[in-house]
Amino acid sequence: MQIHFTKMHGLGNDFVVIDAINQDISLDANAVRQLADRRFGVGCDQLLLVEAPTDPAADFRYRIFNSDGNEVEQCGNGARCFARFVRDKNLTQKQSIRVETRAGIITLLVHADEQVSVDMGRPRLEPAQIPFDAPRQADHYTLNVDGEDVVIGAVSMGNPHAVLEVEDVDTAPVVELGARIQVHPRFPNKVNVGFMQVLSPEHIRLRVYERGAGETLACGTGACAAVVIGHCQGLLADQVLVDLRGGQLHIAWRGNDQPVVMTGPATSVFEGRIEL
Repeated sequence: MQIHFTKMHGLGNDFVVIDAINQDISLDANAVRQLADRRFGVGCDQLLLVEAPTDPAADFRYRIFNSDGNEVEQCGNGARCFARFVRDKNLTQKQSIRVETRAGIITLLVHADEQVSVDMGRPRLEPAQIPFDAPRQADHYTLNVDGEDVVIGAVSMGNPHAVLEVEDVDTAPVVELGARIQVHPRFPNKVNVGFMQVLSPEHIRLRVYERGAGETLACGTGACAAVVIGHCQGLLADQVLVDLRGGQLHIAWRGNDQPVVMTGPATSVFEGRIEL
């Protein structure tokens, strides 16, 4: 099977994007891992499939696979790349694009400067909706990790996130602690782990250890999750600049049942074909 693809990135979080509308595509977990391999394939953090919608309220269906081959619910940086891709490929010329995901329909808005805003929907803070094993919703939870107590916030942005406040993201044990929290039994679907350094109520630094991918240069849903948790804990304002290792995102959330809006860039790198 020969596949046409586009390599893209959102702040260094990189993707293989495939048009599954005009190609007959059938990918299993092994094929995804082969494409994602940085030595024997194309190389990416996630693979994105562009499909025709199954919901008549949507323009497209958006499917996301981590580099380990597992399909996941949501990817914010990928959503921005998705919006650029469907316009660059003339699949639509709409500026406001409704996209069906496993987590529900999201709205993508392409601005004149080609920045993309993503309405990520409202955050889910109830433990059962994350999912997270806790008796009730709280701003802080204590997680026992190999005998050590770690204080986290927990939220779903379409995918589950744990967020820790740290003094300095440069010295935080992102890989070691992130890998252990990712598979903590209180998160039955595993979890993405954000390490947040608060610079001011309007500005944070963030590193994210993503389930199934490890630490990435940027995580859009992770940035949204960090701002939501920081806002709930009284640390952050309604609009926050998030510094990730790959660049900056603007996140806006007014609290309560309001949606989270993420704005940032999306970049095409190259086109190619690969035989699987």
